[in-house]
Amino acid sequence: MASTFMQQFAKKRSLLKRSSKKYLEEALYKKLLSDGGEERCVREKLNQFIDSRKSAFKWEAGHSLKILRSRKLYGPALKLSEVTEKRGMNKTISDQAIHLDLIAKSRGITAAEDYFIRLPESSKNHLTYGALLNCYCKESMTEKAQTLFEKMKELNLELGAMSYNSLMTLHLKNGLPKMVPTFIQEMKANDIMPDTYTYNVWMRALASVNDISGVERVIDEMKRDGRVAGDWTTYSNLASIYADAGLFDKAEKALKELESKNATKELLPYQFLITLYGRTGNLIEVYRVWRSLKLAFPKTANLSYLNMIQVLVNLNDIPGAEKCFREWVSGCPVYDIRIANALIGAYLKEGSLDKAQKLKDQVRRRGIQANAKTWELYLDYYLKKGEFKFAVKCVANAITAGRGDGGKWVPPTAVVKTLMQYFEENKDVLGAESFVEVLKKSKDEVGAEVLESLIKTYAAAGKKSAVMHRRVKMENVELSEEGKELLNEILEE
Repeated sequence: MASTFMQQFAKKRSLLKRSSKKYLEEALYKKLLSDGGEERCVREKLNQFIDSRKSAFKWEAGHSLKILRSRKLYGPALKLSEVTEKRGMNKTISDQAIHLDLIAKSRGITAAEDYFIRLPESSKNHLTYGALLNCYCKESMTEKAQTLFEKMKELNLELGAMSYNSLMTLHLKNGLPKMVPTFIQEMKANDIMPDTYTYNVWMRALASVNDISGVERVIDEMKRDGRVAGDWTTYSNLASIYADAGLFDKAEKALKELESKNATKELLPYQFLITLYGRTGNLIEVYRVWRSLKLAFPKTANLSYLNMIQVLVNLNDIPGAEKCFREWVSGCPVYDIRIANALIGAYLKEGSLDKAQKLKDQVRRRGIQANAKTWELYLDYYLKKGEFKFAVKCVANAITAGRGDGGKWVPPTAVVKTLMQYFEENKDVLGAESFVEVLKKSKDEVGAEVLESLIKTYAAAGKKSAVMHRRVKMENVELSEEGKELLNEILEE
């Protein structure tokens, strides 16, 4: 009875705090994601929270960080982590490990190393060392990762599954899947308990060498061991492996297991079910799971619509994708350009430029600007059509739009090479020069290949340049022997 009274008292006190002027009226993560999941929107909401000087409970700041990280919104997550510390919320060592990871993802590995060095010695335990090790592995810094791992052993730090998982993932990424079983044996020898991720990476390593029977032995071993119960990620991983191998019947059996593991009806498993049923080509199951998702989440998130439309597009069900898009538009609180892009991309892929243009115009009338991805889709369309002047406009528009995280959009090297070759073949000096000016807006130096191609365009057109030598010198590039000869050829005497 006393316990029940205290719970009710604590709940009432919490509600009183929430309703006071000092605290936010709603949970922080809900406020941050209220305008959708785009990074720009989240940043704006976070700035509003900071400017308001209102407070949030430590637990909900931590919960918000977790959600932002799961959505790969690392910049806003780092800013929130910094703000909470400035406002007097003491960081645990676990919080510091998360902060280190966010710094690495937002500002680079050097900044993360500096943060680690500045930590007090009392904070340098298996958690922060493990976070730094994971950063090295993510960045494929094999030598640093191995050195740090050996140091962790020398310091007798607690080595758990996470550190081994990071190293196994690194070796798998580096094309060394046969190293993974070696780490598994080391874990067993040291009585280090595997976790779900351990089994997942082990299965992926075996799948990468087409050892499907080995994958199935891993699942059997996990079940016999009994210490780790396979969750939905295990069966998502297994279904993906079967789908890659073209074993669609087995993939769908794994998906039934996945669905049974989602007892709490989380959103992410539904997303994976839709994606993986899409990969098996089972449109009926895709729609069935979609209906289940909407029943479980009546306020269906933009991300769910994006995933569903992408799957339908991949299955060439354009009418279904259009219907889903119309349903989203009719009820969406925040217009998400990514969802429009999925359909624009489908139209352009099938050559329906008019449909793509019509949809892009609808987006503009909603007050939403086409982003870099939109222009990438058009760029790909025009390049395939050989309409290179329109392709150049797409590059210029993509650079102007920039990336969603506020960074510069840089055109792929292959695209730049294709367009410069076009100008060279057509002896179009003015077009080439205009394109070089466009490129300068995305990067400080255009590079040797672009300048050499520009020189070749001048030479092909029989035109001279009084300043080309100076330009090459200012760019500080090394031309090929052919480039040097052509440079001398086009210089005005």
